[in-house]
Amino acid sequence: NPPPQSQWCKPLSYKAALTQKVLKSMNAAVRATVRVGLYTGAKVFFVHEGYQGLVDGGDHIRPATWESVSMMLQLGGTVIGSARSKDFRTREGRMMAARNLVKLGITNLCVIGGDGSLTGANEFRTEWSGLLADLVKGGKITEEEAKKSSHLNIVGMVGSIDNDFCGTDMTIGTDSALHRIIEVVDAITTTAQSHQRTFILEVMGRHCGYLALVTALACGADWVFIPEMPPDEGWENHLCRRLADQRARGSRLNVIIVAEGAISKDGKPITSEQIKKLVTDRLGFDTRTTVLGHVQRGGTPSAFDRILGSRMGVEAVMALLEATPETPACVVSLSGNQAIRLPLMECVQVTKDVTAAMAEGRFDDAIKLRGKSFENNWNTYKLLAHINPPDVKSNINVAIMNIGAPCAGMNAAVRSAVRMGIIQGHTMLAVHDGFDGLAHGQIEPINWNSVSGWTGKGGSNLGTKRTLPSKMLEQISLNIAKFNIHALVIIGGFEAYVGGLELVQAREKYEEMCIPMVVIPATVSNNVPGSDFSIGADTALNTITSTCDRIKQSAAGTKRRVFIVETMGGYCGYLATMAGLAAGADAAYIFEDKFNIKDLEVNVEHLIEKMKTTVKRGLILRNENCNANYTTDFIFNLYSEEGKGVFDCRKNVLGHMQQGGTPTPFDRNFGTKMGAKSVLWLTDKLKECYRHGRIFANTPDSACVLGMRKRALTFQALTELKSDTDFEHRIPHTQWWLKIRPIMKILAKYNIKLDTSEHADMEHVIKKRSALGK
Repeated sequence: NPPPQSQWCKPLSYKAALTQKVLKSMNAAVRATVRVGLYTGAKVFFVHEGYQGLVDGGDHIRPATWESVSMMLQLGGTVIGSARSKDFRTREGRMMAARNLVKLGITNLCVIGGDGSLTGANEFRTEWSGLLADLVKGGKITEEEAKKSSHLNIVGMVGSIDNDFCGTDMTIGTDSALHRIIEVVDAITTTAQSHQRTFILEVMGRHCGYLALVTALACGADWVFIPEMPPDEGWENHLCRRLADQRARGSRLNVIIVAEGAISKDGKPITSEQIKKLVTDRLGFDTRTTVLGHVQRGGTPSAFDRILGSRMGVEAVMALLEATPETPACVVSLSGNQAIRLPLMECVQVTKDVTAAMAEGRFDDAIKLRGKSFENNWNTYKLLAHINPPDVKSNINVAIMNIGAPCAGMNAAVRSAVRMGIIQGHTMLAVHDGFDGLAHGQIEPINWNSVSGWTGKGGSNLGTKRTLPSKMLEQISLNIAKFNIHALVIIGGFEAYVGGLELVQAREKYEEMCIPMVVIPATVSNNVPGSDFSIGADTALNTITSTCDRIKQSAAGTKRRVFIVETMGGYCGYLATMAGLAAGADAAYIFEDKFNIKDLEVNVEHLIEKMKTTVKRGLILRNENCNANYTTDFIFNLYSEEGKGVFDCRKNVLGHMQQGGTPTPFDRNFGTKMGAKSVLWLTDKLKECYRHGRIFANTPDSACVLGMRKRALTFQALTELKSDTDFEHRIPHTQWWLKIRPIMKILAKYNIKLDTSEHADMEHVIKKRSALGK
């Protein structure tokens, strides 16, 4: 139950950003902040039009209600407005803002914005006591009012599509901006291939190249220009040579990505028009430029951004309610999949340090200061795009295969692994149709050009099957010997994990299986032990979320309607839970969170009460295997019967549409990094396992799952993960996302307890970055 009023009733104000830049997914953060604030017993206020609204007061500062933040998750921009404020930059303006807050008893401020907005908030907090003293002296407020509002608590959430704020892996709005960019890149790619053109795409990023860099990784661009790392002297010759080389290899298009703030080593701007003239004059290629501009700021927020905004909003409220006068102003950040708190001004200082490093020509320092995530992206891009294959071969053959159901992002991982292997001097072998293909010899060499354009393709180009190897071990061992396979990359879902385990167990009988192996989790179900995320899950999640948006919108006119939507996932409730959080569901039934008829009764009663408000619609998600008896039809019939006269029901089974589609930017980028890292690990492992003129790997750590664990990509032995696996239901025993399920219930207005036992303690930027580097 919500804590007692006496403990939690600190009036809380939400305030939008200082800058006019409107960002997608601000609304998810607004919604979460308001609803969790109200849940804890706080009074919550909207401040309309940013800092200017704070200065002007009056109708610009209004109480927020539960219903006032309904149906806003799918909206871009910010519903409470955002504006630049010259007045707030002056002490007189900040004094007026302080007076407005004191009169309303507001002592907590939640700010979403960039480093300028957050720095302004910290300055406001620092001079708060001085402002109150002047207001008392001028007779604007009483001594009693000043005493009640003696301290101002500040918490920040970073909203910036540029992802230019140090201390967080991802800022609110960045993933949605990448979605808009990749949609354009995919459209351009088709026309460019048809006409054999070179396309130069300019994306936002005046001082930060994150959007350009991730776009280059996600579309396999030939070149990227970013402000943090200008090209070397003579880049013009290098660029033209690279483009010509790609055409000579049979490529029908070239893609160059340019950040709007791209510069040369001497600090001069590098523009898309300048590059176009160079390519046209030197090579005679038909070249086009596209400047995306503000289209990157618009559109519907991605599922990732909605979940990020919601989680940040919850953490921001907790940070405010736990704050003391001694607590420094903090910013809520994301590290891996962990919500953390960092001192606001430490983050601002490191962000300024990046700008200073670029101005002083210390570009390597600028890349490092951006953080480990940015540095990893840059290093992966350099390896895949800027190094020619070596003349000397390693005499190593690495086979790569897809196992289980297809998913978006598999091809990106294959492309990355193949090219990284070729760069290392290995011969890469494609295994078609999974373990069946390995047993029946469907194996052939795969080269650099074979995987061109694979990054943006959904499904599995190699072909994939669910068959496990246990009944084909004899044939598999013979083909490993026949094709002289020294290492194996297995990309797939739970079958890939189990199949890898079966190969490891077969080492006792078949010496041919004593080769290094790595499993890369790729499944919409996100149910592979050893990894918090699987390739393909983000694409499926966005498909479900966008479908739920349309379903909810269809009820806007009819009113009093509840939709029951069935999602995939096997026994894993990841998709249902996360889609529920992203789409604003009233409930999500999953196998891991047991429920009974009484729980269903509570949900129906909750919806009946909801229909009495202005929000006359409901959304219920059900994981396909959540309960053998409480089927989708049963739940639909139950809701229809119990809701008679109050609401009617509709049901939707989404089915295999969740496995299709082009990969999202996250899945393309994640797959690319996972594929590259897996081959680098195998290369090192092969050196360890080379004995007496041959490869022999039989230790547990020579067959691993590569997965994202909290804050880093890690390798874990397949055999060690057995103890954390529920083989009957094909899920891990421990799943991180279960701890954020209560957030969905609280945001749906259920009176439950929020577990804060693992709340984010204050960390420090330098310590966090060193931890990520391990």
